[in-house]
Amino acid sequence: MKLVIVKKRNNTMHSIIAVAIFFLVSSCGEKNTKTTHNNMRELSHHEQLIKQQNDDLLNGYSKAVCYSGFRSGQHPDRGDGAKNPSYEEILEDLRVISNVAGFKMIRIYDCSSNSEMILSIIKEHKIDIKVMLGIWLRAELSNHNTCSWLNSPIPDDVLASNKKLNLGEVQLGIELANLYKDEVIAVNIGNEALVDWNDHKVDTDTIISYVEMVSASIEQPVTVAENYKWWADHGYELSKVVDFVSIHLYPIWEGRNINQGLSYSIDNVLEVRNKLPNAKIVVAEAGWPSVSSEFGDIASENNQDRYYEEFMTWCAEMNITTFWFEAFDEDWKGNPNDMMGAEKHWGLYTVDRTPKLVMRQFQEQYKVK
Repeated sequence: MKLVIVKKRNNTMHSIIAVAIFFLVSSCGEKNTKTTHNNMRELSHHEQLIKQQNDDLLNGYSKAVCYSGFRSGQHPDRGDGAKNPSYEEILEDLRVISNVAGFKMIRIYDCSSNSEMILSIIKEHKIDIKVMLGIWLRAELSNHNTCSWLNSPIPDDVLASNKKLNLGEVQLGIELANLYKDEVIAVNIGNEALVDWNDHKVDTDTIISYVEMVSASIEQPVTVAENYKWWADHGYELSKVVDFVSIHLYPIWEGRNINQGLSYSIDNVLEVRNKLPNAKIVVAEAGWPSVSSEFGDIASENNQDRYYEEFMTWCAEMNITTFWFEAFDEDWKGNPNDMMGAEKHWGLYTVDRTPKLVMRQFQEQYKVK
């Protein structure tokens, strides 16, 4: 039978809550993943609207992390083939994620050979990690009028080819979800493919058809990951066919500093809750860069540590599963001529797997080696 997450509802705070309840998010493995919350403080009216049931947590976890695994000199297929991490590198990463960082659930973004290797390694080595599998969608519409880095229309023959590739990716996602039933606990279709500003746009009706196709073929719950604003403004019809709503939010990209980070993130979640009152919400991406040429000293390891502690703690209290973006820095991303660009520095670890402040403190607190 289909594993559908029950949608139940209970009909701007500041960062001080993080100090009070940090240990709730940071119990790792036994250290930091499955959590039970008591009423430790009085919730605001908005928080009462937002707060979900414990059963609404994805696989029972509040804390999760996004993972790709590309190291220096490696990258996904950008039109000239991929250069993937090795078997040994992925195994090393997964052991760090599970045994050192204390995450028991990851999000991966596509059904490539790299993703299949991740799943096979988890299964073969019995690593204590569950996976939200991604189905990557290429552009089926030319978004050149609203995407700042598309300088000309995408040719019609490319869009037609992408449609076929997307159908193939959907089928591969179905196959992987069924092959790795014990490892894959949810399937996400598309990644910011509905927003106006991205370069791989797909229309809503098409994505609904993909959701219905996948839902009919697998047992796991199915979702779509989009910016919180898209869900709030345009997501009602799609919310009726997914098992839960997956939102992305990045206060730093919207001009907020670290003192505004938590309160603005809460506002983002509240905006979705107000528009989709019966939806189960998962935060599929949230993060803070440790270095950034775009944001100056607003991006720092100290600020990353603070936002992680504050937001992940709050989400745990609200029974909202949150995938932190991301486990490791990826230097293939963004402008190749700007090694300080934010896109390269969202990880909890650097690209060479050195722990940043947030992970150093976690390891020290829980005496993890």
